Amino acid sequence: VKTKEKLFLSLLSHTAIKKVSSCGLLIAIHFENYEINKRIIDKCIELGVFTDWFLFASNALRIAPPLIITENEITKACKIIIQAINEVL
Repeated sequence: VKTKEKLFLSLLSHTAIKKVSSCGLLIAIHFENYEINKRIIDKCIELGVFTDWFLFASNALRIAPPLIITENEITKACKIIIQAINEVL
């Protein structure tokens, strides 16, 4: 799990990302506000990555994959998240 967490953290880099916090594979990507986060979430879902926000942090996109996620799937998901950010901002 630690190796997969580190891979996520290494791939989630963008100027619009304010902070990435994690505990294992429970990961939060923090953006400036809810409106930006919601647009990114909607685009991620459109592009095939299922995600949502945290009830206690509406500006944070939630990543909670199964523990059996592969490194290739992590890479693909992160590319889609970065693509979504680029398309909506």
